[in-house]
Amino acid sequence: MAQISDQKRVMIIDDNEVDLKINSKIISITKLFDEVIICQSAEEALNFLQRNLGDNQILPNFILLDIQMPEMDGFEFLEHYRKLPVSFTQTCWIAMLSSTLDFGDIQKAEANPYVVKLLKKPLKPAELQEILNRYYK
Repeated sequence: MAQISDQKRVMIIDDNEVDLKINSKIISITKLFDEVIICQSAEEALNFLQRNLGDNQILPNFILLDIQMPEMDGFEFLEHYRKLPVSFTQTCWIAMLSSTLDFGDIQKAEANPYVVKLLKKPLKPAELQEILNRYYK
């Protein structure tokens, strides 16, 4: 089980500004997280994580990851993510987000050990709450 710090922080990684605004608004309204970290690309997210690896007060403990992004998609992000220290990856869960639930993406996401769920956009608070209840006890 992942350890929870006092603050629950979520990182949203999505190249679509509208999706970022909608999902961050949903999270703010539902108060499921204390802080939202917004990244408009997988590369920006990786840079943020690498810069802050030693600081658990800044690092997210949950990531909402878009699959389809230019330059580096969600699955490519996961390839880099797996190289991060285990002390971080064992305490941060990832749910992938997609506007189209392609069967190949579903299989690929379910096969990835870092991904707890593939969610369809737009984000539904009840689905997110269910994941949080399951992984943060």
